[in-house]
Amino acid sequence: MTNTVEQYRLLGRSGLRVSPLSLGTMTFGVPGWGTELDEARAMVDCYLEWGGNFIDTANFYAAGKAEHMLGEILAGRRDRVVLSTKYSLMMEPGNPNASGNQRKNLMQSVEASLKRLNTDYIDLLYLHLWDNRTPVEEVLRGFDDLVRQGKVLYVGISDTPAWQVSRMQAIADLRGWSPLVALQIPYNLTERTVEQEFMPMAREMGLGVIPWSPLAGGVLTGKYQRKDLDAESKDMSSRKGINLATGRLTHSALDIAEVVAQVAEELQCSAAQVALAWTLQEQAVVAPTIGARNLEQLKGNLGAMSVTFTEDQLARLDEISAIDPCFPHTMIDTATGNMMLGNIDVAPRWPTSR
Repeated sequence: MTNTVEQYRLLGRSGLRVSPLSLGTMTFGVPGWGTELDEARAMVDCYLEWGGNFIDTANFYAAGKAEHMLGEILAGRRDRVVLSTKYSLMMEPGNPNASGNQRKNLMQSVEASLKRLNTDYIDLLYLHLWDNRTPVEEVLRGFDDLVRQGKVLYVGISDTPAWQVSRMQAIADLRGWSPLVALQIPYNLTERTVEQEFMPMAREMGLGVIPWSPLAGGVLTGKYQRKDLDAESKDMSSRKGINLATGRLTHSALDIAEVVAQVAEELQCSAAQVALAWTLQEQAVVAPTIGARNLEQLKGNLGAMSVTFTEDQLARLDEISAIDPCFPHTMIDTATGNMMLGNIDVAPRWPTSR
């Protein structure tokens, strides 16, 4: 596969250059439906040949095996890659400090990840999930210490309330600590609630959005049918079971998937390519994370960069996936005309993405 990345993107307020699609490794090493070493190596080789340079993992994925596999696969070419990993989730059941956002878990998690990844630095370290217990100053100072030590180059945050993220960014700026440059949140045609608070915050605060689950766990690929909703089993060892248990696989989601399939047929591409390309229409999005399980899926997903929508197609996708507005946006939008601006036309700071 030849290099088809036409333009790299800056990650948030940093000068770090990343490809517009990130390779996710959550499937690497997972028993059953996951990706074994040889297939994972072929996927990484293909991604790098395409021009990709942004690979995402986490210490929690396959209990550390995903990091181990990446360390082996990237041997001899580590510096070509912007490698991100995460900390927070439980790595040693029964040990109260083997999870959470606190400094102890942060430091021991980074040391363990460095060993598994066979590297002496992490390009981008995320807080994986907010724990509702650790003071933000403890997290931020820990991040800054790691950056000053050279063990971590940039820091980001995932799955944390928007008000907390914006507060952390303000504190980091005021104290001269390393700022957050990346934000991982779920974003796809079935999950657009993040457009209300997270996307405007990311644009304003200098955070590059890296959507996870841009295909809604595979729901938007068209692989599921109405009969799948009647499945009694919600076995978390299967993708369908996970999607049922987490509420991704619903009547509404399948309605959206049908329109995605229609647009894909019109464009003569895959539904997965349509769903991925749609996320890139949002200004705050830097690089959706591809969660492919095998080489064939990865090659198909990389084709999303060649998808170009008509205005009608975007309108249909937006209409079927639209979310209900909520306060305070309902009040602000209503009052913006005569009550706020006196019907004077004032351009918004951030024009609409679509």
